[in-house]
Amino acid sequence: MIIYSLNVNGIRAAVQKGFANWFAKIGPDILCLQEVRAEVEQIPEEIKEVEGYQVFWTTCQKKKGYSGTGIYTRIAPEEVNHGFGITEFDEEGRVVQLVFADWVLNNIYFPNGSQSDERLDYKLRFYDAFLENSLMWLDRGKHVVTLGDYNTCHKEIDIARPKENEGNSGFLSVERAWMDKYVESGFVDSFRVLHPTMKDAYTWWSQRGGARERNIGWRIDYAFVDEKIKDCIVNASIHPEVMLSDHCPISIELEAPFPPIVR
Repeated sequence: MIIYSLNVNGIRAAVQKGFANWFAKIGPDILCLQEVRAEVEQIPEEIKEVEGYQVFWTTCQKKKGYSGTGIYTRIAPEEVNHGFGITEFDEEGRVVQLVFADWVLNNIYFPNGSQSDERLDYKLRFYDAFLENSLMWLDRGKHVVTLGDYNTCHKEIDIARPKENEGNSGFLSVERAWMDKYVESGFVDSFRVLHPTMKDAYTWWSQRGGARERNIGWRIDYAFVDEKIKDCIVNASIHPEVMLSDHCPISIELEAPFPPIVR
């Protein structure tokens, strides 16, 4: 099973850059999109429906053209959730959650905390709500796989200039401490499972100063799985050659079916 994820930074802009051709070429089992920034009726017709896939969108209720997530899946879910059931988080359209027989897939565009102290607090509370939701599914006997833009670099190896960014949201100690807590709660970063020491592996670059050309980037897009299916990770990759956004796609290949959770 192959799952891709991409923050498109506007689906209409990504379509103009060749998104449809790229999607047709890779043909994943599931494709997760973040920062769609469009109402459903504004999704370009050529990708609104794709043969062989079910499509699910979540849009921001607070402000049009902001946030938004979407999933294309060849694997039919038993249930689709557009959030955690918490209004202040769900209304920003940051979550599409697919529930299958023995696992749950989260496609999430986590908040950015750089706008203000209030938004940083919102981001941290969103993180906690997400973790609580994930642990709830594990308690129910379902594995949890989460792809998306986490908006935080976890370790110094995940950012080109760690010292210069210690005071910036996305690399604050409090944000990185939450990532530590996430890992300690039983979730693993699939890319680091297979590439524990790989440097210069980034998924987002500033659009200023030729950052992408110079590879001055941040790794903020992740595919995490619960540690009980760590051995099911076949491949985990970053695809910087794909130029559809200021982010690049990531992908994970998992061997299914997953082993049952033994309580």
